[in-house]
Amino acid sequence: MPYNEEIDARIRKLVSRWKNSDAKKMFGGVCHLLNGNMVCGVYKDYLLLRLGEKASAEALKQSYARPFDITGKPMKGWVMVDGTGFKTDEKLKSWLIKAKTFVKTLPSK
Repeated sequence: MPYNEEIDARIRKLVSRWKNSDAKKMFGGVCHLLNGNMVCGVYKDYLLLRLGEKASAEALKQSYARPFDITGKPMKGWVMVDGTGFKTDEKLKSWLIKAKTFVKTLPSK
């Protein structure tokens, strides 16, 4: 199944305003980077978010979130959110800000 391009368009609308951002096709979808570090992306119909271990553990308490695991080995600090978790642009923006805030703590690549 290809990635949901509508979700990616919604992400691009917000992320394109960030300095030092880029997008790359990865995981059979697309990921958005900040200073060379992955922040978020789209895999099938899921929003991928790099939140760090503490914030991802908190996010996983939500019924619409699950660990980012497409290979049988979950990626630490990442979550997959289904469409119910980011129906509105405000909710999507809130998730992206959380991911951006974490990624800004990482060294640039």
